[in-house]
Amino acid sequence: MSTTSRRFTLASRPVGEPTPANFALETVPVPEPGPGQALVRTIYLSLDPYMRGRMSDAKSYAKPVEIGETMIGGTVGEVVASSTPELSAGQIVVGQWGWSEHAVVSPKAVRVLDPAAAPVSTALGVLGMPGMTAYVGLTRIGEPKSGETVVVSAASGAVGAIAVQLAKLRGCRAVGIAGGAAKCAYVVDELGADACVDHRGSDLPAALREACPKGIEVYFENVGGAVWDAVMPLLNAFARVPLCGLIATYNATRLPEGPDRLPQLMGLMLRQRLTVRGFIVSEHWDLMPAFQNEVAPLVRSGKLKYREDIVEGLAAAPEAFLRLLRGENFGKQLVRVGPDPTRG
Repeated sequence: MSTTSRRFTLASRPVGEPTPANFALETVPVPEPGPGQALVRTIYLSLDPYMRGRMSDAKSYAKPVEIGETMIGGTVGEVVASSTPELSAGQIVVGQWGWSEHAVVSPKAVRVLDPAAAPVSTALGVLGMPGMTAYVGLTRIGEPKSGETVVVSAASGAVGAIAVQLAKLRGCRAVGIAGGAAKCAYVVDELGADACVDHRGSDLPAALREACPKGIEVYFENVGGAVWDAVMPLLNAFARVPLCGLIATYNATRLPEGPDRLPQLMGLMLRQRLTVRGFIVSEHWDLMPAFQNEVAPLVRSGKLKYREDIVEGLAAAPEAFLRLLRGENFGKQLVRVGPDPTRG
């Protein structure tokens, strides 16, 4: 094994859209595990929109990445050396050691995966944080009932794709919103949505009205911006809005131009008695057993579909992350940092 390892640190805080210059690729010695620790070699790195917030030092729900620190991120890796009986060389584990080829971990900070149960990459996607996010938002906040219309933005993405399928499994009419004809076709043909609206089309509000002739009972919000503007007038009385993300505004450096629309929104919330609730998935781990019990068998049987967008090599991570923020990825964005011994 090589004696050196590479990692990406945060070189500077972005102003507006991040650039490759905000990241620094460093070569460091491979760390050695101390007593009660193990050395892991990264196989997969997850790239997710929340990382944009961690690059900022603005007040938020989580501590930002400091300048010079390794970029945060979910990871799957292989144990290559261990000084603890709880982990053995050759085991595959999932954790949060970030944008690095190697890391030292403690047994409490990782979970051992069974490669025979599902591809290990799914621990970062459909069976990991994104899938759990979809499950929490839909079941705990959206509470969809059979026959209701559920609209999901970013419907071809890691979270949205699962939310669409869970809505269909609950007997709902599922309508996706995605960017481009190919993604919309995937949402309908592969994920089983009843309709999908292209937010890059010429008249998003009209297209969404046509797709939701009876209005919307549940709106799973991943995007914000113009997509929210199109959804808002269609929300029925007592509609529920799980607020998961606002990727359309993550790179904004100022408030949007135009009149103050807060009174309009507040009036709508009052008249329609809306429930709009932001949530952070890490505050809902009590639902993990229910999530795994429902979703894992569906993945194994092929009844629940997922798609992965995998780029090769740690060096590709910054550009892949920028593609994700621009909506250019198709499916769960992963970086294959090193060989996957579980795949022939």
